[in-house]
Amino acid sequence: MASHSDVKGIDAPKTDPPSERRGSLVVDTALAGEEDAAVLAKMGYKQELRRNFSMLEVFGIAFAIMGLLPSIASTLAYSIPAGPVGLVWGWFLASLFIFIVGLAMSDLASSMPTSGGLYYWTHYYASPKWRNPLSFLVGYSNTLGLVGGLCSIDYGFSLMFLSVIVIARDGNWTPSNGTIYGVFLATVASHGLIAATAASIMGRMQTVFVVMNFVLIFATVIALPIGAKHRLNSASYIFTHVENHTTWPSGWTFMLSWLSPIWTIGGFDSAVHISEEATNATKAAPLGILFSIGSCWLFGWICTIVIAATMVKDLDSLTGSAFGQPMAQIYYDSLGKHGALGFMALLMIVQYLMGISILVAASRQAWAFSRDGALPFSGFFRHISKKFGYIPVRTTLGCAVLAAVLGLLCLIAPAAAAALFSLAVAGNNLAWGIPILCRVVWGRQKFSPGPIYTGRFSIPIACTAVTFLVFGILLGMFPVGGPNPTAETMNYTCVINSAVWGAALLYYYIDARKWFKGPQITIDLSQLTEEQQEALKQEGVKVEGGGLAVVGGRKEMIADL
Repeated sequence: MASHSDVKGIDAPKTDPPSERRGSLVVDTALAGEEDAAVLAKMGYKQELRRNFSMLEVFGIAFAIMGLLPSIASTLAYSIPAGPVGLVWGWFLASLFIFIVGLAMSDLASSMPTSGGLYYWTHYYASPKWRNPLSFLVGYSNTLGLVGGLCSIDYGFSLMFLSVIVIARDGNWTPSNGTIYGVFLATVASHGLIAATAASIMGRMQTVFVVMNFVLIFATVIALPIGAKHRLNSASYIFTHVENHTTWPSGWTFMLSWLSPIWTIGGFDSAVHISEEATNATKAAPLGILFSIGSCWLFGWICTIVIAATMVKDLDSLTGSAFGQPMAQIYYDSLGKHGALGFMALLMIVQYLMGISILVAASRQAWAFSRDGALPFSGFFRHISKKFGYIPVRTTLGCAVLAAVLGLLCLIAPAAAAALFSLAVAGNNLAWGIPILCRVVWGRQKFSPGPIYTGRFSIPIACTAVTFLVFGILLGMFPVGGPNPTAETMNYTCVINSAVWGAALLYYYIDARKWFKGPQITIDLSQLTEEQQEALKQEGVKVEGGGLAVVGGRKEMIADL
């Protein structure tokens, strides 16, 4: 990537508010500083979103999406069947590999921080033959994966909310699928309203969300051992005891326990999607990725150890709890009815906050994809609302509506609803893996490091990351309970994700190949100096005179700033 000096020019006269001219590049100081706008301009985009997020707040949105303890609670059904070893060591080992994925993504995020990062990187690094279909596939997989993440978070919240009612009624009530969906729908609607109207404070809200997460973590880590002090499990039980409550071999049951951390630590790409709203994005985005994963790795491991130390040894009583949530039963066994109610209420609140953060990330990815003309009705969805704080309100509400539609799976059966979890895992794993693979296979010479870079270890790290992501996709498609599943225990991820990926590719080859040529130019090239145009060329963008650009072989008229 060209240096920042390539896109900077002479100082502007001070009589030009609210915009200042820096050479020939117009910088709207109400939206961004000169350096961040220049980095974005090198990728062909003008600054349209307001940079409200500090480096800490970028970390905050990724960590808030992960919602560590609520996510562990929502996915205990994957890890408990393997016993304490699956719960504790499954978390540690899977988190290690997820951190490696984060390192590989950080190299790319520091080099090219843009909201559409994953599909943008794919198009930039892939060969000319494959860049358009792969970029199209990644964009759709990432968009639907993030919306699937919103579905699974809000579905998990619905179960937690209703579990509080079940606890209050001493287990003498069972919510219907319709009741679950009703709570889910109200949750999605409220998230859409908040995400669309609270742009000015959204960054600061992430800090509050992080504090809430740590309050819950520390309270749980302290309270559970105190409540279960007369029956704490031994260190040998916690770290070495293996069980198998599936019909798979014990080794594969242990591998399936990895699904808990894989799903939990799954929102780190949100730091990429929010990068056009972050100050000092070349550092904020990669560090947000690494610190959010690292924090979840460490504190999640501590939480799993405490859970293994305080849970009853009858694991079937946890997975088959009348409360509908293994974590609710663990709180109940250690702290009694009132303690369980208090902690599940706090858990529920943090889970709710996760949904706000992931909707923000999903909407920015959908907006970036619309900006490049790839989504249906892109002209409608790429609109930026100045009234609500320079954010894509239409894509925010559109993602909420799509989540409400996908959530109809809740009405079918628990197995169908569980596919929402795996939709997020498989969809995002594919979207993360393809740009990293393209960089290794085709883009080694084109890659130019940013300020955060793993150096000579970059390629081995990328290869390890891709291998793990492929494994994660396959893992997410296995029936959790064992082979020969029934209709009720079947994992429908293979059906849902194959439909998503197949439909995206079919759409591309039938129609989109005629008009989708990858990321489009939105800056006005007539305002750029020769040095700035040369910087664009170094990014793989061909520049012609007369305000025209060629991206992937297609002429695009350049929109005026």
